[in-house]
Amino acid sequence: MISRVAYLSMHTSPLAQPGQGDAGGMNVYIHELSCTMAGRGIEVAVFTRRTSPTEPDEIEVEPGYRVVHVDAGPMERIRIAEMAAHIGPFTDGVIEWLTSSWPTFDVVHSHYWLSGWSGVIVKEALGVPLANSFHTLGRVKDLARRAGEPSASLMRNLTEEEVIARSDCVVASTPYEFDDLAEHYGASPERLCTSPPGIDHKLFNPGDRDEARTWLGLGPEPIVLYAGRIQPHKGLDVAVDAVARLDGVHLVIVGGPSGSGGPAEVMALDHLAARLGASDRIHFLPPQPHAQLADFYRAADALIMPSRSESFGLVAAEAQACGLPVVAARVGGLAYVVSNGSSGILVEGHDPAAYAEALGRIISDPALASRLRQGALTKAGDFSWPATADRLIELYEGITSP
Repeated sequence: MISRVAYLSMHTSPLAQPGQGDAGGMNVYIHELSCTMAGRGIEVAVFTRRTSPTEPDEIEVEPGYRVVHVDAGPMERIRIAEMAAHIGPFTDGVIEWLTSSWPTFDVVHSHYWLSGWSGVIVKEALGVPLANSFHTLGRVKDLARRAGEPSASLMRNLTEEEVIARSDCVVASTPYEFDDLAEHYGASPERLCTSPPGIDHKLFNPGDRDEARTWLGLGPEPIVLYAGRIQPHKGLDVAVDAVARLDGVHLVIVGGPSGSGGPAEVMALDHLAARLGASDRIHFLPPQPHAQLADFYRAADALIMPSRSESFGLVAAEAQACGLPVVAARVGGLAYVVSNGSSGILVEGHDPAAYAEALGRIISDPALASRLRQGALTKAGDFSWPATADRLIELYEGITSP
């Protein structure tokens, strides 16, 4: 019986605002999963790097779920590329807390390659089973990077290999990620498990479109929504170009720059919109509280996700739960989350004209839009945090059994 789980999230806190910096779907995943596990009576401690001297040692988010800040490197936000140098102190801090506060616990579940590296050390030092979720894979991202986008470091690729080899279970979000792990890393199928993320259906559900638009201060014009971090890999250049081809359609971008190339990407998108004569129809809004995204989903006519790779695509799942059709690249987990022709339209490649055509069909055809909205709700029913917790508890029990 699982009673205590340690989650490692070195590079970003589950309490960070998603949609900017290093915070995205993984943050939502860890937070929602921790809340669900705590609700089942399972104690959860999430370990993350301290980024400010004002952060307390521990935060009790809710009964049974705490976030532990570990001193590892400067107490400020640093680039992911700089964090590998601080894995040793981070791991030491995790081990010190666990041995003093939790003399017994059941499993370590690390998230992302940096935490996976730490997780392997914790596993071997304390003799506990290790599960790992990568959320993104360096080699898979490299296969689809935009020209000029830097590739994953050799350190990351080699670390991912080592974490796969030394974990008791590597958790893939979808069958597509399962295949990527096997094909690009030679992972043994016996070491791989599949467990998709969930959706908070109490928060993400259909609502009145006009009411949402009024509350957000949006007009009656057709709206295409993008929600997430702004970085080259997300394909926002495709989204801007696609919407620029549609007369009278507006693109609302909810998110902030991410990574070393994020600020430059924002400037490039501004210049692209101006060159295409669409600056007055491309709107940048700052990242919003997670709960607020539901109103944006309800207010929009379609969500666009022209990502170059996605392990899952939580934004697409949440948007569908609000009845919003999705136009997305047929890559990775998006092909699992979006039912082509039923809950949205999947596009091959990254030709802006193809995305414009798909968006135009939804916006101009009320019958199609209505059918896709209903299909989106149906598809979103496949995902819930209770189901995710059920599956992970099953996996944890599998690797902790003698």
